[in-house]
Amino acid sequence: MIPRIFLLLLLASLRPASAATPPPNIVFILADDLGWGELGCYGQQKIPTPNIDRLAAEGLRFTQHNSGAPVCAPSRCVLLTGKHLGHAEIRGNQQASVRFPEFKEGQHPLSAAATTLPSVLRNAGYSTAAFGKWGLGPVGSSGDPNSKGFNLFFGYNCQAVAHSYFPSHLWRNKERIPLNNPPIPGHAKLPPDGLSASSFQGQSYAPLRMISEAETFIASTTPAKPFFLYLAFIEPHVAMHPPADEVDKFPRDWDPQPYQGENGYLPHARPRAAYAAMISMLDSYVGRIRSALDKSGAAPNTLIVFTSDNGATHAGKPDSPFHIGGADPVFFNSTKGLRAYKGSIYEGGLRVPCIAHWPGKITKGTVTDAPSYFADWFPTLCAASGTTPPDGLDGENLLPILTGNPAPASRNPMVWVFPEYTGQVAVRIGPHKILRRGLKTRKPGPWEVYHLPSDPSEQNNLAATNPDLIAKAVAILRDQSSPNDIFPLAIPD
Repeated sequence: MIPRIFLLLLLASLRPASAATPPPNIVFILADDLGWGELGCYGQQKIPTPNIDRLAAEGLRFTQHNSGAPVCAPSRCVLLTGKHLGHAEIRGNQQASVRFPEFKEGQHPLSAAATTLPSVLRNAGYSTAAFGKWGLGPVGSSGDPNSKGFNLFFGYNCQAVAHSYFPSHLWRNKERIPLNNPPIPGHAKLPPDGLSASSFQGQSYAPLRMISEAETFIASTTPAKPFFLYLAFIEPHVAMHPPADEVDKFPRDWDPQPYQGENGYLPHARPRAAYAAMISMLDSYVGRIRSALDKSGAAPNTLIVFTSDNGATHAGKPDSPFHIGGADPVFFNSTKGLRAYKGSIYEGGLRVPCIAHWPGKITKGTVTDAPSYFADWFPTLCAASGTTPPDGLDGENLLPILTGNPAPASRNPMVWVFPEYTGQVAVRIGPHKILRRGLKTRKPGPWEVYHLPSDPSEQNNLAATNPDLIAKAVAILRDQSSPNDIFPLAIPD
């Protein structure tokens, strides 16, 4: 007769490993144009962000995390395909109609052959849902969300439509959902003098519809099936027309002058207060998502990642005190001293806040200065979920860093090949970033080299004393830049 203790040990050994360690749920939160210094946990002094700060206090905060690109669509392509800009299909913000005139809305689509993170997770048994802004292919194209791995999508398919917070419609999968009649266009020409914030209000504020749908999705989940939830919120991308009661939470003396609309998008009587209100609302969504996870019982086994698709909004006309759409990153110290803004391969365009939270796996209140970027999340989330990643990914697995192991002494170079905004390329090799700008102009700029740990503001160009680094960067760019007829950019000498 087998002793009872040995029988129990035998039965335990026969149990599937997944019964003891179920794969985690994954919630990936992506802000839109949120600057590196626009959160309290990254030094922001004017805009309260208690929910995101709490996420950082209970998780891991990255200090050298970089986006996939300095603008929206290509950055999202890098994130969801795990291929850097030298290999990514989407390398710019081109509308689909340029190549596919049958589509009146949406950006150039991912191809049918493109493998995405949600498709890999769905094949591994995950329920997948996306809420927010897509930008990687029109409804009905090879790049629409349902074709790229999401069981459920609700939000803006098109980035241009997402310039309005009171749009005419959103999409639920392939169904067009009417929202505002009339809509409030994000580029309307309205006189700002004496204009109250309530003048910008429509019937339905799209972000509140999207966060409500996300809460409903979380409530519908069960422990028996893990889920991947992609929340691509649109804040704080302009145009600025948040609800009037949110604007009124911020000091009136912040706004001695209105934004007249001279840098595009809607004018606003209280632009600084409006911008702060959008970030404050973004913070509230993070709190609502965490509350929904708590109520559903999913929180203890959920990995949350929060980051932004690129840096803060770039400057407009030289004689305007405001940036594009009335944003004022100078007033808010949005880059915290980093050089440049959205659209640039300098740190102000690429370095973004990033926080990871995973109860029992990530030590509370930790900080890492390990360099990382969007291409890393595909292999990292595959590793966290126990899923085999596809071949050909450009990123590195960050799971050891998340779970408290020392960062590796070195990593693969990080690559950006960006044909827009005059044509720009950059490579990060160890502590150095090597870059060149103006490649599509008559007088391309020279190579620049910066030692980022000692010079994060990129003020001391070391190119003259580092020809070997430049040669190495050129070799990397040529080796890791596949041809792309839609978004071409020749690699310079």
